[in-house]
Amino acid sequence: MKILKADMSCVKSVNKKLFSAKSTLILTSLLILMFFSSCHVYSFKDVSIPPEVKTVKIGFIENKARYVDPQLSPRLTDRLQQKITSQTRLTRTNNDDAHYQISGYISQDNITTAGISNQAAATNRLTIGVHITFLNTLTGKTQEFDIARNFDFSANLSRQQAEAALNEDILRNLSDDIFNRIFSNW
Repeated sequence: MKILKADMSCVKSVNKKLFSAKSTLILTSLLILMFFSSCHVYSFKDVSIPPEVKTVKIGFIENKARYVDPQLSPRLTDRLQQKITSQTRLTRTNNDDAHYQISGYISQDNITTAGISNQAAATNRLTIGVHITFLNTLTGKTQEFDIARNFDFSANLSRQQAEAALNEDILRNLSDDIFNRIFSNW
């Protein structure tokens, strides 16, 4: 009988420890869940636009680089317009009294060798640079900045083949960088 009581008290002790461990695990899980659900995790869609700003004018991004890809300017301008329209509450306008005015030009479009193998170019690098001017007409402040991105490609490809293959990456990365610099204070 004494052994049975000792075994029973041991079982009760183990049960209390298991219950305590389960409770701790559940409590910890709930705290973590509450922390992540109430904590705002940064995403690229976070934009900081004062409530009084309602309109935006996005000028054509002209190509002033030494080499001119005739498709890059209109495509980049269109991509930036789409991004701003879809990810902000701003109304696009062509009026000169728009609250935000964005203009710019492609300042750089060149290719350099990025990697060598067996004394020959193995990888080339396409560098695209854009100069942006951002005017807030409500505050009268103008901000100018440059964005540049590198895109590596096989040296076996011609410039036109590389541009065609990299087109989507170029447009997405440059428009994201411009957008984030203007609206997310990057």
